[in-house]
Amino acid sequence: MAEPKAPKSKSKSKSSHGHDAAAASKKSNGGKTKANAATATAEAPATSLDALFKPCADVKGLRFGAQLVTRALTVRRAAPLELPHLLRAVPSGAGAGGEQPEPLSFAPTTTAYIPTNFAILAHHAWHTLTLGLGTKNSKAAVFVFESAAMKAAADAAWPQVVPLGDVGRRLLRAAPGSPEMARFKFRKGCVTFYVYAVRAAGARGFARADELRAVIEAVAKLKDFLDHTAMLALPGQRSIDVASAAAAAAAAPVGVVH
Repeated sequence: MAEPKAPKSKSKSKSSHGHDAAAASKKSNGGKTKANAATATAEAPATSLDALFKPCADVKGLRFGAQLVTRALTVRRAAPLELPHLLRAVPSGAGAGGEQPEPLSFAPTTTAYIPTNFAILAHHAWHTLTLGLGTKNSKAAVFVFESAAMKAAADAAWPQVVPLGDVGRRLLRAAPGSPEMARFKFRKGCVTFYVYAVRAAGARGFARADELRAVIEAVAKLKDFLDHTAMLALPGQRSIDVASAAAAAAAAPVGVVH
C-alpha cells in the first residue's frame, strides 16, 4: 500500500509560511530603513556654510611654522577704505559713462588687520640678517561680521595694534559675545590672508554672505605677491616683478603705508 502524503504536504505548508514571514519581515525592515534615511536627510543642515562655523574658542588662528620670530611682528587695524583698495575689489560692470567702477566698501561690517611699518621693515631686516633663510611671509587678517553692531562692539574691544602671536588670544578668543567663526586661508606668495566670518552663537546661515563672498573672491583673484612691501605701498599692483616695480618707481616716488 502507498504511504499517505499528508506529512509531506504539511512540510511544504510550513516552509511556505516561513518564507512568507521572512519576506514580510524583510519588507518591513526595508521600509523602516527608508523611513530612517528620510528622517536623517530631513534633519541634515540646510547649508554647508553652517558646518564651517565653530565657537571662537575652537576656531583655528594664524599659523607660523618654524619661523617663531614672525609672532613678534605687529599688525594694525586698517582704515575703512584700505581693504577694498588693497584687494582691488570692484563691483561687476563699468561705472556711468564707461568709467571704471569705484572699489567696494566693506566698512560697515568688515575689519581688517594688515602689517605695520615695523613688521615690513623687520621682515626685510630678518631676511637680510639670515642671509636669505629668514621668512619673507607676512600675514593679514580680515573679519566679516554679520551686523554693523557686532563689528562696532569688536572694534571697541580689540586693540588697534596687536602682535601676530596674540591674534588668537586677543582677537579670536576675546571677541565680544563669544560668537562663532568660520575660517578661510589664502596663500598669495609672500602674503597670507586669513578671512574670518563672524556670527552670533547658535545662528543659522550668514546674514552678510554677499560681503563675505566679495571678500573671498577678491582675495582668490589676487596674484602671488613677490614683495609685500611694494604690495602695501602700491595696492594697485597685483603682481610685483622687476619690470612693474621699475616702472612704478620711475612714475612716482614710493612710500610705505603707516
